[in-house]
Amino acid sequence: MKKIVFAMMVSAVCAGSARAASEADYLAAVAAAESANKEAGRLRNQWTVTQAAINAAKKAAESGNLDQALKSAQEAEALAKASIVQATSEKQRWKEMEIR
Repeated sequence: MKKIVFAMMVSAVCAGSARAASEADYLAAVAAAESANKEAGRLRNQWTVTQAAINAAKKAAESGNLDQALKSAQEAEALAKASIVQATSEKQRWKEMEIR
């Protein structure tokens, strides 16, 4: 599970580093992050670090640093998606546990 989360975070961070971010890129990324975080909330598995990353993205955008804002928004989306993966896998895994 840790490997999946790490891979998602690395891919999210690397995805936005090729060129300068535009406001449209940032807005799309933060919308995707908020949507994924909302889904994680529906599954009752929101991670606090996800909201912190969304807040960091918004703060960076307010200060005009769109590259950092995009990076933080992509990280937040990766974290939210990882929490969704965790919630769905744990929903199935408990059935496989041996009851002693």
